Amino acid sequence: MLTERQLSQIYPLAGSRAGAFLSPLKAAMAGWAIDRPKRIAVFLAQVGHESGQLRYIKELGSDRYLSRYDTGSLALRLGNSMEADGDGQLYCGRGLIQITGRNNYQACSRALFGDERLLAQPQMLEQPRWACESAAWFWHSRGLNALADRDEFNRITRLINGGLNGLDDRLKLWSRAREVLC
Repeated sequence: MLTERQLSQIYPLAGSRAGAFLSPLKAAMAGWAIDRPKRIAVFLAQVGHESGQLRYIKELGSDRYLSRYDTGSLALRLGNSMEADGDGQLYCGRGLIQITGRNNYQACSRALFGDERLLAQPQMLEQPRWACESAAWFWHSRGLNALADRDEFNRITRLINGGLNGLDDRLKLWSRAREVLC
């Protein structure tokens, strides 16, 4: 399947993090049926962009920046409380696909653990195992394997990111992943 050398070729900026993430990444992909070269290549491209090639497993941004998730319509859509109580910072993007918002943490927690422990311990998604598992769960929960099988890369990008942010980087990573894996 996927080797550390291959992962390093796909993510040259990952450095030693490739080794730390290899086993949990392989386990998460296997557990969520991201198990064909096409699916793996698209998944790695998307995860690679979202995580800066495994360098960032927590959303970058100051408390002020993250407070945009704390009140208003975005907070409501994410399931955060409408008060300025720190939900935006607590449930900021984490994991390789950047799970964001109380609703997503709750759904992810129920899927991975059968309970709501991530609501009390959202930092768990900063650990390699849960960063990978949460990304694979998100991928599966949105039906992205079927889209990867049909090469619907832009649609996958929109479902992950809400738009086509970082499309050039995602496409470069996809090309590199296909070259290495397919």
